[in-house]
Amino acid sequence: MEKFECDIAIIGAGLTGLTLAYFLKDRGLSVHIIEARERLGGRINTVRYDDLAPQEMGATWLGKKHVALCEILEGLGLGIFEQRLGETAIYESISTSPPQLVKLPPNDAPSYRIQQGSSMLINTLAEKVNSACQIHTQQPVSDIEERGESVLVTTPNCVFQASTVVSTLPPYLLQNSISISPGLPAEIQEVMRLTHTWMGDSIKVSFAYKSPFWRAENLSGTIFSNVGPIPEMYDHADFEDQRFALKGFLNGAYFSLTKEERRDLALQQLHKYYGPHADNYIDYEEKVWRNDGFTFSPYESHVMPHQNNGHSIFQQPYFGGKLFIAGTETATQYPGYMEGAVASARHVAQQLEKLFDFTK
Repeated sequence: MEKFECDIAIIGAGLTGLTLAYFLKDRGLSVHIIEARERLGGRINTVRYDDLAPQEMGATWLGKKHVALCEILEGLGLGIFEQRLGETAIYESISTSPPQLVKLPPNDAPSYRIQQGSSMLINTLAEKVNSACQIHTQQPVSDIEERGESVLVTTPNCVFQASTVVSTLPPYLLQNSISISPGLPAEIQEVMRLTHTWMGDSIKVSFAYKSPFWRAENLSGTIFSNVGPIPEMYDHADFEDQRFALKGFLNGAYFSLTKEERRDLALQQLHKYYGPHADNYIDYEEKVWRNDGFTFSPYESHVMPHQNNGHSIFQQPYFGGKLFIAGTETATQYPGYMEGAVASARHVAQQLEKLFDFTK
């Protein structure tokens, strides 16, 4: 088993983990990022093919009010563009009434997407920190153990001995999948047990098309339905508006079906609005986050959406300042969003400044 010694071990190479490494890259610290998946990004997952629009199966939208995220994007030279909604939307209120085309009110706070896809943020962060830290993929963590002045992080192939460990996993997943010794205080264990994992219940689906037929008169690429199985769907064309797709959510109750069954259910709904145009897709993508064991673990009891996200108990370190619990669910503002992930990384970076002498 390979052994590494470092100042800081970051568990998770999603947006929080990579942003934290980015904040620390010029501090002269030895930083290792430990990622369970083969890919980077966590709940940012952009599916790319040369001739198709980037299709977001994970985190997608941001707003101008997401100040910390916007600062990072600007600093990295990454642009954003406004989500196309149009002036109308297809709306289904009940199953016994036909869908209607309704006028959308003016939107004073539009949503935005990252040019070239959300994963461009992940890829750019990884490039920026590459020379300052080591990233280890396919290394799911099994144990975190306080050992004297250090903390040991164990994976199937490696042991990391660190002065400080930062977990960026969803708190419920952290508690449910990693053995922590000595055990954390009962109070935080109870909060973690009842902390909602953002996106864990979501199913995202996307259909790529050669042309945006939904922009024709008396149609729309914006869909809101109380009938489903798709409750929301949006025009998902790329930034250049040259490659086209419709992307949205599928009701999470369909997680146990096959990919083909979910696709067919979604097509049946789209066929109601668009007729045979819906069948002419050139690619179908989906992501069932509940089936992703590195994101979601089934709850032991009922957990409400957003429950305990941003809880104050996550703002303090444990193991005498040697273990931090970070990640978007722990952010005090915009928990669950990309903004929350960046804000959490910034919060931990500020606390680490008090532990390490960056003037060396």
